[in-house]
Amino acid sequence: MARIDDGRLWRRLERLAGITEPDRPWTRRSFTPRYLEGREWLAQEFREAGLDVRLDAAGNLFGTLRGTEPGLPPILIGSHTDSVPSGGRFDGPLGVLAALEVAQSLVERGEQLRHTLEVCDFLAEEPSEFGLSCVGSRALAGKLTDDMLAMTRPDGMTLREAIAYVGGDPARLAEAARAPGSVAAYVEVHIEQGRVLESEGTDIGVVTDLASIRREKILVTGRADHAGATPMKLRADALVGAAAIVTAVHERAAELAAERPFVATVGRIVNWPNAANAVPGSSELTLEVRSADEAAVERFAADVLAGLAGTLEAHSLKVERGLISHVPPSPCDPFVQETIAKAAEKAGLTSRPLFSGAGHDGMWVSHVGPFGMIFVPCRDGRSHTPEEWTEPHQAAAGAKALAETVELLDAELAPPA
Repeated sequence: MARIDDGRLWRRLERLAGITEPDRPWTRRSFTPRYLEGREWLAQEFREAGLDVRLDAAGNLFGTLRGTEPGLPPILIGSHTDSVPSGGRFDGPLGVLAALEVAQSLVERGEQLRHTLEVCDFLAEEPSEFGLSCVGSRALAGKLTDDMLAMTRPDGMTLREAIAYVGGDPARLAEAARAPGSVAAYVEVHIEQGRVLESEGTDIGVVTDLASIRREKILVTGRADHAGATPMKLRADALVGAAAIVTAVHERAAELAAERPFVATVGRIVNWPNAANAVPGSSELTLEVRSADEAAVERFAADVLAGLAGTLEAHSLKVERGLISHVPPSPCDPFVQETIAKAAEKAGLTSRPLFSGAGHDGMWVSHVGPFGMIFVPCRDGRSHTPEEWTEPHQAAAGAKALAETVELLDAELAPPA
């Protein structure tokens, strides 16, 4: 049976969590000095574990353990180490550090897989200030476009420049892209970000598929005026329209959620001129919609705005929509799912199939090879918040399931002739 060092895994989780903006735990945003500090520490941990370390042109960090049969495609395991603002300690880092523990344990036991094993820290999985998520895994799949590279964050830096800032080479992005079929399998350990496993007392979730995720910008334009001198009936208050949209998004999503897993969120609003004594002239909203029902995801914003047409017109407001990104639903590979379930049983862990409403790098890695995910419980389902928590034994269970999964995949993906 595969073995891991539970204590070492937990110590590393605590150490990486400590690399945070001191006034905003636990914050390690991509493309920041703090992120680079975490990356530097991680690369050293890779080296000390006996892995070959490299940074690809897209800014993805890899620790590689060579296999005995170089003609076989590699098995990838890992996740990401960036966070949302004031996020948690486990979303992403657990997957990377569990993967590192699996690889280091192989080195320490003197065991060598047939497949090369790559531990991955994908660049900027969380939505960045450029409005884009999964930057590194998109690049690995050859799906990072010139339009995306031209995206800017508030200080004017382009994503192309940001990739160079973290050590990548945007001019050589094609070298980071992998061809379809070039990855034997990708497996990621992650906290559930839900309450099913905890409520049932189940050790492991075998993820079946990932939701479609669509993000749009909605710009509401009115007219900025003096707040004291403009009568209420003469106002074109953009924020009033934005508030109506937020409310309608919530209500419509709740209706759809009664029929199927469906969520919609307005998580960001930029208001202008954003002054106490000024009627808002414009409000920009970022809408995110998630469900396995891709058609419902695609038409959601249009349906909401159509229902508000009369209200917005009555307030003399104009509305424009712009697509930020759209990801179709991503089913996990049936064979990888079966292997994870077998691995959990072999490790003495209980498991169950589980749908994921969250997005993950596997959505993009699926373009180049089969993928699967291992979920572990998190307290009260909390995630993307400082209160995010999983117990040490739950983190260790995820790593043990991953270790057994890797060994089974290595034996069964391409059986010896």
